Amino acid sequence: MALIITDECINCDVCEPECPNGAIYQGDEIYEIDPDLCTECVGHYETSQCVEVCPVDCIPHDPDHVESQEELMAKYERITAESA
Repeated sequence: MALIITDECINCDVCEPECPNGAIYQGDEIYEIDPDLCTECVGHYETSQCVEVCPVDCIPHDPDHVESQEELMAKYERITAESA
C-alpha cells in the first residue's frame, strides 16, 4: 500500500530527502507522494522513513493504492532496475 500525505502537512521539508525512491515532491499546497514510486521503503528499510521523521503524523496508508508486501517488493525491484 502506498502512503499519502494529508492536509495536516506543515511543509517542514523533512520527509522529501528521506525517500529512497524519490516519491515525495512539493505539490501546489503540501508535499505529495507519487504512488507509482512509493514502496513504503520496502527493499530499502524496515520502516517507512518519511513516517519516522514526520513531526505531525500526517502520512498514513493510501486506501486508493492497496498493495501487498510482495507487490511493494516487485515495485522496488522495477524501480531499482530502471535506475540502474
